[in-house]
Amino acid sequence: MTVSDITTELTHVELTWREKRIEHWIRFGKITAEKVLDRRRRIVSFAPGSIFAFVRWAGNDYGTVISRVDIVRAVVPGEAFSTLPFVRPGGDILLRITGWPKVDRVLRAIDAMEAAGIDPVDAAPDHWRHIHNRLTAGEEPRQYTAVRHSAWLLRQRTEA
Repeated sequence: MTVSDITTELTHVELTWREKRIEHWIRFGKITAEKVLDRRRRIVSFAPGSIFAFVRWAGNDYGTVISRVDIVRAVVPGEAFSTLPFVRPGGDILLRITGWPKVDRVLRAIDAMEAAGIDPVDAAPDHWRHIHNRLTAGEEPRQYTAVRHSAWLLRQRTEA
């Protein structure tokens, strides 16, 4: 496998940081490669199958224009995927939330997971779908606990 074959298998995310105007960042995820375009932009890449959280916020002189968080699984070449702005080629979108109050709840859920000693990268993909569905319906999502995580890890071992 050549270097170009490896880079075409990766999922690339363009990040921008213009203080108080456009702020795109990765909340969690294992970055495989990084390329700095200029002092405000860079491209980070993720291996197939890895999960990452991509947060986008934009504002103007009057306040927030958009706030959004997407939790995405990087796909294997040839696998079906959904397109997503700033993500090439796209990914399996596990969670898509817009609006600051809901985005804040997702960020707090990630914080709680980390406080429990669980890396959000390793969490069950179904849990991110659960959070998406519950917040979309205006309900409170269940917390991802160590017991749920252990069950997920056991399920992975039995499926392998």
